[in-house]
Amino acid sequence: MKRKLIAGNWKMNGSLAANEQLLKAILAGLGQPVCQVAVGVPAIYLSQCQTLLAGSAIELGAQDISAHESGAYTGEISGVMLKEFGVRYVIAGHSERRQYHGETDELVAAKVQRALGCGITPIVCVGETLAEREAGKTDEVVKRQLAAVIHANGHCISEIVVAYEPVWAIGTGKTATPDQAQQVHAVLRAQLKAASANADRIQILYGGSMNAANASALLAQPDINGGLIGGAALKAQDFLTIIAAAA
Repeated sequence: MKRKLIAGNWKMNGSLAANEQLLKAILAGLGQPVCQVAVGVPAIYLSQCQTLLAGSAIELGAQDISAHESGAYTGEISGVMLKEFGVRYVIAGHSERRQYHGETDELVAAKVQRALGCGITPIVCVGETLAEREAGKTDEVVKRQLAAVIHANGHCISEIVVAYEPVWAIGTGKTATPDQAQQVHAVLRAQLKAASANADRIQILYGGSMNAANASALLAQPDINGGLIGGAALKAQDFLTIIAAAA
């Protein structure tokens, strides 16, 4: 199994001054991390953050990628463009993209394919809504979302990262219990093992309101290999505490 990965998702937050302050504070307290660390920043700040993180142990991530290589797609950003700014990771299929931008399982799979083709590691998000969980459809939903990605990228599926993000636990302050999270992670691990002989290489992150207080208990679960961190990634000390918990 690879080292754990703690990846921040800044969402639509930040400014030139705030980004510099945050990253300098994280770098000052980071030392030599025992896990992999990344930050997913708004595209307009990729250049700034590339400079600030140069030579550090923190990898740069983007929050979205176009399913197209180039062309008349106003507002889209291609994998080749992201690669020019040193982007190592890209978030694909975040629930907010699925909900607010109508991204389908098939579109997410195409974006994953484009990222892999550009040498960028996609962090593929899957997760159920509260209504789906209460209807007992959690396993069905996450397996369907992941199956689309496996179908389109089966030959190199071991190169992805998966993030389980229960939609009902994103930005709500609610968190899946360690047992609830582990149960879904185990389902995803079994699905990946059925698709790839190298499935043990794949990191599966938990992405539903992981914070400084609950990170240790979540990261102690056998199939939770890190976290996709939202709000806590915008607070240097909280993010550092989560990184330390990955030890």
